[in-house]
Amino acid sequence: MVTRARRNLPQGMLSIGELAARTGLTPAVLRTWEARHGFPVPERATSGHRWYRESDVDLVQRVLHRQRAGVRLEAAIREVTASGSAPTLSVFAMLRGDHPHLAPQRLRKPTLLALSRAIEDEYLASAEHGVVCASFQRERFYHSSRARWSELARRSRWSMVFADFPDLRDPEPDEPARVPLSGEAPMRREWAVVAESSRLGVCLAGWETPGQDDAPDRRRAFEVVWTVDPHATRQALRTCAEVASAAGLAQALDLLKELDERPVVAETDPTRASMLFNRAIGYVDQAITWSGHDPSSSASTARASR
Repeated sequence: MVTRARRNLPQGMLSIGELAARTGLTPAVLRTWEARHGFPVPERATSGHRWYRESDVDLVQRVLHRQRAGVRLEAAIREVTASGSAPTLSVFAMLRGDHPHLAPQRLRKPTLLALSRAIEDEYLASAEHGVVCASFQRERFYHSSRARWSELARRSRWSMVFADFPDLRDPEPDEPARVPLSGEAPMRREWAVVAESSRLGVCLAGWETPGQDDAPDRRRAFEVVWTVDPHATRQALRTCAEVASAAGLAQALDLLKELDERPVVAETDPTRASMLFNRAIGYVDQAITWSGHDPSSSASTARASR
């Protein structure tokens, strides 16, 4: 029977029981979400009853979808409710905003390069076809690592690189997709490596602090965070896909769909994490050894290229 309260609301509004039935939740869970997270937001009748829009069904289902993919409830709600606004088009900003426990460190380029090489090598050693992305800032830095990234592309379902490329280039055989960054793009100042397989989720991101225009390349410093949290890695991959989509890469929408549907592993395999750290230590030690070379020498400069 249509109640008086319902007659006073727009046609098509749903009761809390109807919303629960449509989404597979219980009214008690919906009330708990509202109390703790302010979601979903109901219309209130004068009697105090909650009424919901048809669009709330889709919002709740999207939150549940993100949860099944391994995203924590509060993060899933934040992602879904913010989806109507512009996404965060910066891996570093996303990590600092959504994972404030990650302590930033100021690292120079050789150390950052060592960490990146360790991540890339451990990803390749997993012998899985996963997803890998990186931001190079400048096209010339990508070209110095092109052979390495050709191998990474061959071993990946998805691979993308970001830099000041002159134009967008779709994935080619043995090549990652190349996504151009404008001068205003936040990732234009960023160094990032993000890699995900079934046993390894790792992301590293740093932004180049201002005032280094005259600094030698090897002395350039970045404020850096990195983590083996697979949930943070998945968010970083989503950020990369959103940047690529905003730049016009059609395949990025397919990647976003896959990231929504593919579950996130509970945690990075501890053995893989240990191997990654061991690689990082070895590369950092080599970087320290290289620092004794004349930074203007061609051999030293080639080794330090991104």
